[in-house]
Amino acid sequence: MHYLFIGFLLLGITAALARALLGDPQALADTMQAMFGAANLAVQVSIGLIGILTLWTGLFRLAERSGLADWVSAKVMPLLGRLMPESRNNPAAMAPVTMNLSANMLGLDNAATPLGLKAMQALQQGNSTPDTATNSQIMFLVLNTSSVTLIPVTVLMYRAQQGAADPADIYLPMLMATTASTFVGVWLTARIQRINLLNPVVMTAAGLWLLMLLVLGSVALMLPQGAAATLSSAIGNGILLAVVALFLLLAHRAKVDAYSTFIDGAKEGFELAVRLIPYLVAMLVAIAVLREGGVLDWLLDGIRHLATWFGWDTRFVDALPVALLKPLSGSGARAMMLEVMHTHGVDSLAGRMAAAMQGSTETTFYVLAVYFGSVGVVRMRHALFCGLASDFAGLSTAILATYLFFG
Repeated sequence: MHYLFIGFLLLGITAALARALLGDPQALADTMQAMFGAANLAVQVSIGLIGILTLWTGLFRLAERSGLADWVSAKVMPLLGRLMPESRNNPAAMAPVTMNLSANMLGLDNAATPLGLKAMQALQQGNSTPDTATNSQIMFLVLNTSSVTLIPVTVLMYRAQQGAADPADIYLPMLMATTASTFVGVWLTARIQRINLLNPVVMTAAGLWLLMLLVLGSVALMLPQGAAATLSSAIGNGILLAVVALFLLLAHRAKVDAYSTFIDGAKEGFELAVRLIPYLVAMLVAIAVLREGGVLDWLLDGIRHLATWFGWDTRFVDALPVALLKPLSGSGARAMMLEVMHTHGVDSLAGRMAAAMQGSTETTFYVLAVYFGSVGVVRMRHALFCGLASDFAGLSTAILATYLFFG
């Protein structure tokens, strides 16, 4: 983040100075105004998030207290045992692993990171070379970076805050993108580690999931463009409402005081919205200077000319900054997504594509640094390669799926 922050700002300032020396003195004033505008936008976004964040952190607290994550963990344990055979007979390690991935699937970001760190420490216990990543640790990291998320509340929340007519209409493109990311990451990691994926549990789980996406994708292809978007919206909103109802029913069944628990979680959402302000200010200002200085436009123009030469539609280029930043910085990619939405419109093709990209994968370099750093692993072997391959698959699918649904 240090290098990204100063790099973006210095590149943007240098480009603005170059433009001024070449006869465009207004470039300096425009760049300075862009800094102020981005800082104001960051505060507006954070304040606008308070209500939505408060709602969902309150609901997620109900899910945590009701035991839903524990139940999901028990269901995915047989599958994970086959993807991580070295740790299959180590319940002390597999329990936090399943809890972490279950929390990610349910969108419980605040719970997922502490559980992930605990899982990494448990997986490190049997490591005979503590400075080198084990196969199980690498598979676990790839599953995290590929962002196995069924309820992408965060991205939908930002779309709602930016005024999207229907925030959930990108649900299916996001689901397809995160599926492609996970499948490619797992397949490549298993291939390198010589794990046999051709067993009944893995093949059944993968087959059922792909069948569901194939059916939904085929229906979307047969429908007119507007109807495909309506289908994605109906499924996304239906799943979200069903999840809310499930949280409430399970809390009631577990004899959890739903109201008090919701309030406790909601307070955390308010505090989180306020804590986001400095991070958004830093990255939105840096990106605004980079764009206003001309650096980002020069890069995107080069890619746009290349796409034109190949005869491709070039509208996807406007969303590419999110893809370029996603493996490097979560906050940077989030800020770039907001910048794309603000510049091109939240319901534009680029705005929807940026959101789908944001929900397709996690931040590979950040996840590797935090998780491996927590246990002192410095030799990550093939973890980075598999993580970046997963990113490429997810981001590419986000582009294609957005074209499929929104043309």
